[in-house]
Amino acid sequence: MSRLLIMRHGDAAPGFPDHARELTSRGHVEAGRVADWLRQERRGKVRLLSSPYRRARQTAEHVAAALGSSVETLPCLTPDDPPVAVADWLLRNETDDTVFLVSHMPLVGALTGLLVEGRADRGPGFPTAGVVELESDVWAAGCASLLRFIAPHDIPGYGARP
Repeated sequence: MSRLLIMRHGDAAPGFPDHARELTSRGHVEAGRVADWLRQERRGKVRLLSSPYRRARQTAEHVAAALGSSVETLPCLTPDDPPVAVADWLLRNETDDTVFLVSHMPLVGALTGLLVEGRADRGPGFPTAGVVELESDVWAAGCASLLRFIAPHDIPGYGARP
């Protein structure tokens, strides 16, 4: 069984062009908190891939620092890319490592729906910095199991003031 984590970027500021939008201070806190939680939860090697958009790369950098990994850019992880393109990439790039994708809505929800339910229109809504963990023998439509869904507000101590 292989593992896949799919994360939506942290809270981002509005702006134009879309690809250049940056995380807000809240977005950095969200991404950092989830990254710290992931550091405690993860075992084994992780291949970390990010959308080329700035806010996703910033989020992935938090994860990379926490997990001691590097960030690769995957061009098919932008908000408007079809989830089938990502599923095809996963099939072509099978690995024993856990794969971790950092992307955007609606892609993260549609990809989760495609892999778990077999339909891209059945995916969950992701809060900013939300993460799903999936398990599967093959990354094809309807073949994955949803192991857990975590959001920053689900992590004990999130939002607590020092």
